[in-house]
Amino acid sequence: MARARDIRSLPKAHLHLHFTGSMRPATLLELADRYGVHLPEALSSGRPPRLRATDERGWFRFQRLYDIARSCLRTPEDIQRLVREAAEEDLRDGSRWLEIQVDPTSYAPRLGGLIPALEVILDAVETTARETGLGMRVLVAANRTKHPLDARTLARLAVRYRDRGVVGFGLSNDERRGFARDFDRAFAIARDGGLLSAPHGGELSGPTSVRDCVDDLRAHRVGHGVRAAEDPRLLERLAEAGVTCEVCPSSNVALGVYQELPDVPLRTLWEAGVPMALGADDPLLFGARLAAQYEIAREHHGFTDAELAELARQSVRASTAPAEVREKLLVEIDTWLAG
Repeated sequence: MARARDIRSLPKAHLHLHFTGSMRPATLLELADRYGVHLPEALSSGRPPRLRATDERGWFRFQRLYDIARSCLRTPEDIQRLVREAAEEDLRDGSRWLEIQVDPTSYAPRLGGLIPALEVILDAVETTARETGLGMRVLVAANRTKHPLDARTLARLAVRYRDRGVVGFGLSNDERRGFARDFDRAFAIARDGGLLSAPHGGELSGPTSVRDCVDDLRAHRVGHGVRAAEDPRLLERLAEAGVTCEVCPSSNVALGVYQELPDVPLRTLWEAGVPMALGADDPLLFGARLAAQYEIAREHHGFTDAELAELARQSVRASTAPAEVREKLLVEIDTWLAG
């Protein structure tokens, strides 16, 4: 029997990683100690917390843990450290291109305001990309639990910084709250400004939320999107339009969307021809980074090395990396498969 190739050495793009959620657990412990932030056992035990967000109480607990972790990021040096360590972890897992998602309003109070916060983040990304060699860009994400006018402000800001590393506009938080169409104007501003549309959908809500992302927000990619598997016609539509689903198996199970890893419908999406980009989502809370998602595809869904290579290609094709970078990565993937 042929030996399976090393997943970590497979070149890939990482398109679904949240800012605070990318933090190393040890870094969180150190920063919390420095700033006197009391961490609940769920964040201090060294083990991924038990989370189940399929009801409002569960989602509130998840969001509370995330907010506590975010409160430990207080200075530009903290931001720089987080970005640098996220890049190091990605490189270790074979990522060659990372698009990290952030809502700068969450960091603005401690970093001098909305614009200074985004500039600190973009400076950290630019410095880290230059020093590590990892291609890095930023998706600015609005919070769907806030007013749509806030999203429009963020969209205009994102477009303003398009030449500083912002490549896309997203919509995060509980998709059961509000309607995608409430944010259509914000996404129109972003698209007209040349940014990619990448809202969350089809995680805690069913296939209708994926359809709304495509219809109302003209999504190029959908964050998660796995619940599209429940609607064959929607799968056909996504495949025909080439809309990529950013699938995060570990977080789907951790949040109770599916009971077990084999239940995540990777094969259903694959066989329908829907492009996928595997992502880690929030490894701080879910305990698994990028390479682990490919291991899940291999171990729990029977993906061959040739199929894993194609998953990596799909992640690269769905990225905003320049054409020459994409072509280089595609060649490196072919080399991995042939090696």
